[in-house]
Amino acid sequence: MKNVVLFCLLALAVGFTACKSDTANKAEETVTTLNDKSTLPNANNPQAATPTPAIPADTVNVAKITFTEQVYDYGTIKAGEQVEHTFKFTNTGVAPLIIETAKSTCGCTVPQYPKEPIAPGEAGEIAVKFNSKGKSGRQRKPVNITANTWPKLTTVHIDGTVEKVEEEATATNK
Repeated sequence: MKNVVLFCLLALAVGFTACKSDTANKAEETVTTLNDKSTLPNANNPQAATPTPAIPADTVNVAKITFTEQVYDYGTIKAGEQVEHTFKFTNTGVAPLIIETAKSTCGCTVPQYPKEPIAPGEAGEIAVKFNSKGKSGRQRKPVNITANTWPKLTTVHIDGTVEKVEEEATATNK
């Protein structure tokens, strides 16, 4: 019986040693791969993969959209009313501003934006319509503008409170 227990303990010890050795070998291989300069991108190895930069090479010589206001507060309106507002901006960058898209997160807020390039120093407008039908309470709707700027996304908001119409309020309470 002692021999069986001794044999089991010996087998267990050999098993743990083998696993530890295998893990150590994998860690060593990883370090070797990272230290192997031939797999890293550089000028001497044009076939090595180049990483995609998170930041464009030039963040200065681009268009820049500068709004006169980032948030328009329309105050308090009754449900069903529509609000229209025009966000005015200037291209304060050094390249022509090209707006790719202007979108909101829901269909109740619809922006209209210029499709033609805006020259440096020139002004433009984004008209936004908000339909409060079916809405109540505080409403803060973003308009996300994607353009050839850095950063690529700029957001303005239309903000306010929508009160339920008396007829809707009494119908809800019945």
